[in-house]
Amino acid sequence: MDPALAGLALNSGWVPATVDLVALALLAFAVVGRADKWIAFTVATAAGVAVGLLTCWLATDQLDLFGVSLSPVSRAWVGAAFGGVAAAVEAMILGPRRRRVVAGLAIPALLIAGAFGVNADFGQYPTVGSLTGRPVAAPLPPGVLATQASGAPGSTAIGAEGRADPLWQRPPSGRMPDHGLVGSVSIPGTQSHFPARPAYIYLPPAALTAHPARLPVLVLLSGQPGGPANVVESGKVAQIFDAFARTHHGVAPIVVAPDQLTAPQVNPMCVDSAIGRSATYLTVDLPRWIRQHLTVQVTPDAWAIGGFSEGGTCSLQLGAAHPELFGGIVDVAGEIAPSNGDESQTIDRGFGGSRAAYRAALPLQVLAAHHYGRTVAILGTGEFDVVYGPIARRLGAAMASAGMRVSLAVSPGTSHDWHTVQWVLRTQLDPIYRQFGLEGR
Repeated sequence: MDPALAGLALNSGWVPATVDLVALALLAFAVVGRADKWIAFTVATAAGVAVGLLTCWLATDQLDLFGVSLSPVSRAWVGAAFGGVAAAVEAMILGPRRRRVVAGLAIPALLIAGAFGVNADFGQYPTVGSLTGRPVAAPLPPGVLATQASGAPGSTAIGAEGRADPLWQRPPSGRMPDHGLVGSVSIPGTQSHFPARPAYIYLPPAALTAHPARLPVLVLLSGQPGGPANVVESGKVAQIFDAFARTHHGVAPIVVAPDQLTAPQVNPMCVDSAIGRSATYLTVDLPRWIRQHLTVQVTPDAWAIGGFSEGGTCSLQLGAAHPELFGGIVDVAGEIAPSNGDESQTIDRGFGGSRAAYRAALPLQVLAAHHYGRTVAILGTGEFDVVYGPIARRLGAAMASAGMRVSLAVSPGTSHDWHTVQWVLRTQLDPIYRQFGLEGR
């Protein structure tokens, strides 16, 4: 795909604006000037809006078809699209013959405009490239990985308030880039044999010098459906952590976005099962590769795992079960338990039909069996997320009872979407940064 086409923004800019204008223009041509039919037009539009809102309520609040509750903004887009479609249908039935074709063209245009609005609210597909699955970054240059792998053993880059300590000095002006680098890399499932898709890695400026800083690590997981590219593009990782690095001498965490799914429609639930040994991949293969190929700190206090939705569930599962690996957890709108279908289906697909194995893997059970003296956790949800907000509060209470230092963060004006993720990463990581030894923002 042409890079210019792949980079076209779908959440803002001229593409969605043009779709909205075309849809409105077609609808206006089909209905304007029909004064004798204004009652029918009004009734049809109101009925369409009502059907759209009722559909949202049934699909998300009653049947829970998608596992999330739509935000007021998304519901408004659906209602407006349905209302416009109903008005166009009314024009096709009762309008003049010359306008019926235009009314027919307005219907798909209105539905596409509504889809654009919902996507902008959720933030899943910010560009044409993200919609088609196009890679969001080139492979990391071999020279960068070679320099990373040659980092001095035992060095430590972070001192008080985020300043480099005597073992790492900021290079003279011009010898450290102004921005970090995002690249893809294949991280093999050496022990797990997990067929992961390529991961994406963000290296801050301090990691891109001739003698790179040994930095903390933040592992971030996408939701499902999704993949590592969503973490980078929808989560705006480079922009957020570049902004942090600019105020911290080029220092920021190295961010690794691995694949815990293998494909958008697959959900191994971050456990070892017939679907795939996702847990072993994330807790054995991934940490081993990171330590061998990146210049990183190695203590649990310098590592955190986080994610959105299904990835948030995974971050709590793995962070709680492996405090020897992860001293920090960032769970943005995660579930109360791993799920792949209903509970019975989850047990069959992920736990070999063993209810005991399923219960042992539940985050609440894992938390009840441990006491955490040093783990720092952040639970993020959107203000309008009526499903995962209560879950976060319940999980937070259990995590605090288990000894974790927990922060509950509620993103204003958002719901179960990537805007919530961006807000958490941009404004709520102070406890993690302090755990890393970095200055709080």
